[in-house]
Amino acid sequence: MEYRVRFYVNNEPIELSVPANRTLLSVLREDLALTGTKEGCGAGECGACTIIMDGKAVNACLILAPELDGKHIETVEGLANGSELSPLQESFIEHMALQCGFCTPGMLMSAESLLRENPHPTRAEIVDAMSGNLCRCTGYKKIVEAIEAVAEKGVYEK
Repeated sequence: MEYRVRFYVNNEPIELSVPANRTLLSVLREDLALTGTKEGCGAGECGACTIIMDGKAVNACLILAPELDGKHIETVEGLANGSELSPLQESFIEHMALQCGFCTPGMLMSAESLLRENPHPTRAEIVDAMSGNLCRCTGYKKIVEAIEAVAEKGVYEK
């Protein structure tokens, strides 16, 4: 059975027919060619597929496509403004908060969600917010420092 869904991805309207068992992750990667969102575990454990849905960080591998109707989805491709990287992306580069880069999109989206909700998180709050994102390369120190640096700049203040 197919479901007709209308939703937004990075502020662009999307309308698709999707099978009941299709995930948001596969829709993003296969139907919309937004391959920044990565498939790691496929079970909501690693955070590689983290996106922002209606303002909250969620694992795209756990969202079934029929649930998308009316939703607003943000992916890592939506962080930059054209060729201008977001302050968070710039901070990850400046602090060398990435190595292989596989987990980086999910890390960025979790951090983006945190900073929008809490523009000045403590180190403990950052660590807690990032706990759903696994990295096998960096050891997290530089990731936390990159997020702290952006928070200190006050970029996310309302």
